[in-house]
Amino acid sequence: MTPEVALLGVRHHGPGSARAVAAALAQWRPDAVLVEGPAEADAVVHLAAGKDLVPPVALLAHAVDDPSRAAFWPYAEFSPEWVAVRHAVDHDLPVHFIDLPAGYAFAPAAGERAWDRADDQAGEAGEERPADPLALLAEAAGHDDPERWWEDVVEHRAPGTDALAPFAAVAEAMAALRAEGLGESRRDELREAHMRQRIRAARRAGHRRIAVVCGAFHVPALAAMPTVAHDRALLAGLPKKVRADITWIPWTHRRLSQAAGYGAGVQSPGWYHHLFSTAGDPVPRWLTRAAELLRAEDHPVSSAHVIEAVRLAETLAVLRGRPLAGLTETLDAVRAVLCEGSDVALELVRDRLVVGDALGEVPDGAPAVPLQRDLARLQRSLRLKPEAAPRDLDLDLRKDTDAARSRLLHRLRLLGVEWGVPARSSVNSTGTFRESWRLCWQPEFAVRIAEAAQWGTTVEEAAVGKAVGTARAAVELAELTGLVETCLLAGLSGALPAVMRELADCAALDTDVAHLAGALPALVRALRYGDVRGTDHGALAGAAAGLAERVCVGLPPACVGLDADGAAAMRARIDEVHGAITLLGPDAAAQQAGDADDAREAGGTEGLPDRWAAALRSLARREPAGSPATGVPGLLRGRAVRLLLDDGRLDSEEAGRRLRLVLSTANAPADAAGWVEGFLTGGGALLLHDPRLLALLDEWLGGVGAEVFTDVLPLLRRTFAGLEAGVRTTIGGRVAAGPLDAAPAAPESARALDPDRADAALPVLAVLLGVHPRIPRQPTGRNT
Repeated sequence: MTPEVALLGVRHHGPGSARAVAAALAQWRPDAVLVEGPAEADAVVHLAAGKDLVPPVALLAHAVDDPSRAAFWPYAEFSPEWVAVRHAVDHDLPVHFIDLPAGYAFAPAAGERAWDRADDQAGEAGEERPADPLALLAEAAGHDDPERWWEDVVEHRAPGTDALAPFAAVAEAMAALRAEGLGESRRDELREAHMRQRIRAARRAGHRRIAVVCGAFHVPALAAMPTVAHDRALLAGLPKKVRADITWIPWTHRRLSQAAGYGAGVQSPGWYHHLFSTAGDPVPRWLTRAAELLRAEDHPVSSAHVIEAVRLAETLAVLRGRPLAGLTETLDAVRAVLCEGSDVALELVRDRLVVGDALGEVPDGAPAVPLQRDLARLQRSLRLKPEAAPRDLDLDLRKDTDAARSRLLHRLRLLGVEWGVPARSSVNSTGTFRESWRLCWQPEFAVRIAEAAQWGTTVEEAAVGKAVGTARAAVELAELTGLVETCLLAGLSGALPAVMRELADCAALDTDVAHLAGALPALVRALRYGDVRGTDHGALAGAAAGLAERVCVGLPPACVGLDADGAAAMRARIDEVHGAITLLGPDAAAQQAGDADDAREAGGTEGLPDRWAAALRSLARREPAGSPATGVPGLLRGRAVRLLLDDGRLDSEEAGRRLRLVLSTANAPADAAGWVEGFLTGGGALLLHDPRLLALLDEWLGGVGAEVFTDVLPLLRRTFAGLEAGVRTTIGGRVAAGPLDAAPAAPESARALDPDRADAALPVLAVLLGVHPRIPRQPTGRNT
């Protein structure tokens, strides 16, 4: 008996094709099923037999020696290939994948694949590139939209009495295309030669009724079998196959909708899933789901809306000559009826229902690198389930479980797996014990985990290895201090010694004050995590104090001769260093030297904040930028004065004197405007508290000549635009009311201070500030 072969040509990820394949297999009853897909997948196809492999899923193949060379073959519940695989395993039939092994695609051939080079050479020779077969068929049928045409003739049609008839019609159409040489490529020829070889192997194995599920375009090439020698000659030109591993990984509907990267280009996977899984007319049920979604988002949608939307979708389908209301008609009805014309509400329906956030599941027995298995173990123990839909996670680092979750997310970020990214907390807190994350699992993380497996077999071991490797390759000091911070956040005590050695070596050789200033804040931030995370940060304190000392010494000379962009960048550095030194406190030198006596020997009697203040005073006294030797931009001089004023190291009278000197006619208006910008950055309320400063500024601005006013106006607009809205309004009112040289009158409602009532609050304030351990007993009858 001659073996029979049923060629079932399908469109990948088409619900109509999937239903047709299910009907054809049930009618024809094959004894073997062959499916288009990488041949290595035969090793994992048995996992589809259980209930633990839930689509959407994907086959992931990667080169063993280089996991970054990877490829995906995604499958949804409505994919014809998945339906064929499920039919085979449910009926205990042999099932094989017959496409070219993925190892050929990963073979390095001058950086390109052999078939890609052949196609490029054809293009350079002036030959036409392969065209879209569906577009050609739709055009021949008089349709300008190939997607809509295919849906009308295939996806929206129910199987008839002869389940094989639609496949014969599709095969005839594809044969006509290929007879004209349309759409063919060198890659297709190689793949089809391998498929024919696998069909011959199935015949030799004794199978008599073989069902082949493949892309419709390949059917004519598989039907007309050339000689074995012909196919062997074609395949002889393939590069040497690379050893590849393959497994199943979870996939998402959202990733299926993306044509770029590792997507599949299915524009509406949620809609397709509904078409495949819904018996009868799918439109009413889908519109009911849309109504439920909109009601959950507080949109007023009733049952009457749904009824009218169904009528409208069906009417539009009739007017447009379609056999069934498709997605276009359904969404038009949703917009007009359910959303009342709102595109915002319609986008919600598109995102949640047309695309969706379905995430597949893979059994524990699926092949995986040890790092992936360790991650899965941690996800279970920490109750962090990967989900495709973004969600927020607030952590309290004082709790052991939350601290472990934080370490895991930071370690994964270090490994390039951005499952969680830091987010703004919904709980207002300035403490270091709280973290907020935005979690969203992406399918391609499987590749990054495979790549990271080179650093270790567990998440912690891999993160330590990656941190040490990154430190050894780092060339910027800021990169190393940021890595130190990451190591502390991730709890990588095993990596800190090596990273700190690299940091010390780099800091000793780096003389650029801007680099030192940029590196210091991350190091100081890392010190703040010691109390909550229980890390030993003695070495960090010494390194941070050393960097701070060098910044204090080198800051004034580093600010000489900067242009506008350089001055703006340096101002940001100065602000960051100022905050960092404030956090370090006066005992930083002692932590660096070992004790207070050594600190005095190393740095004198002054503390680090005092030396930083001295550096700011030196910067504030520098000449304007016009001086070639010692000129410093007004932006930086004004910023130094403001920081000294805020710290109480400069009184308001001295600040007013410096402002008066800067705004004098001897200074260039542009330099004066820069000084004012630096002085007012961070808050302009001091102009309200000290009207003399506002009067000086108003007087100077009124005296600026017309020829330079247009030059300083952008600077002043930028300065005042950065102030709080309430401050700007009050300043405008003060200037309009005038005069500005007198303090505002006290309101009539103000009363004299009552010392007795003020003293009553002191014990409570003392306890809040930690001065006294308890509130003293109040005398009986005291007026509080």
